[in-house]
Amino acid sequence: MNQAQTGGPGNPNRAVVWLLTLLTVQFAGGATCYRQTVRVDQMPPPQVFSGLPTIEELAEVVNRTDSIGQLSSNSVSVEVPTMPNVPRLSATLSVDRPNNFRMRASLPIMLGSGLDMGSNSEAFWFQVPEGMTQTLYFASHEQFRNQPIRSILPVDPTWIGDALGLVHIDTREVVEGPILRTDGRLEVRTMVPMSDGLHSRVCIIEPTAGYVTDQMLYGPDGRMIAAASGSNHRYYPDQKCALPHRVQLRLLPTEGPPLELKLDIGNYVINQLISGDPQLFAMPKDAPRKIDLSSLGRPVDPPDYSRQAAPTVTQPSPRTAMLPYR
Repeated sequence: MNQAQTGGPGNPNRAVVWLLTLLTVQFAGGATCYRQTVRVDQMPPPQVFSGLPTIEELAEVVNRTDSIGQLSSNSVSVEVPTMPNVPRLSATLSVDRPNNFRMRASLPIMLGSGLDMGSNSEAFWFQVPEGMTQTLYFASHEQFRNQPIRSILPVDPTWIGDALGLVHIDTREVVEGPILRTDGRLEVRTMVPMSDGLHSRVCIIEPTAGYVTDQMLYGPDGRMIAAASGSNHRYYPDQKCALPHRVQLRLLPTEGPPLELKLDIGNYVINQLISGDPQLFAMPKDAPRKIDLSSLGRPVDPPDYSRQAAPTVTQPSPRTAMLPYR
């Protein structure tokens, strides 16, 4: 029996479990802010709709999260119910939309050194402890776009942010809605082109305040490949939007068991990066073992993905939401 069957070092299936766990942490950053003059947990989202809105009215409210371009946090925790042996993780992170992020997660001492993952304009990566050493898994965004590995990674990393609070609705992609559901919430369905065909995204929206509570993504064959549910929403007056502080995410690859994640998100700085490190978004180079995910586990020396690694200072544009690869 080989390493891929036993789950030994370098097994891409096991590694992707770590990737999905950590990718969810980094993009949940759309959910909070910690430098607030008002206690946001006591501010319910205001009512903006008294009846059924038009799709243009609804999109204008949902898309207010576009104003969140940068955020930082040192208070994120995540649980993996489908992996009971994985302990609760605590993490610090920095996000600079659309592609820059860095997250370092700490684990109990007995499991070895911590986890390091991130992304810049060229690639995404995650470095994990395997035995007494570290392994770096990586792929360029272009490689993943051209070779989606749905069998073990059902959605590309940038979709996670869109699914967990940083939502953008393009009215040109809407094929149905808003409609009033039997549970009183609103539903909007869009068709999103990806490299392997048209995907359907369903957004469930709170009917009076206009924030997204649930999302489901379906593949070209109609099979659900990802779902997210947010709760404990807080309202941020500066951004005029409500975002979740508790999130459940379910990922359904074509091979292997589903992965379920639960996140509790503490305090964040919005539109500011705490770290002043000019190499904050540069991929690490010191791991003894390096594996290119786009080649399904073949060890390789990665190119230099440190270019354009510094944080940007431009204001977020109206189209900075994390959407699937086109």
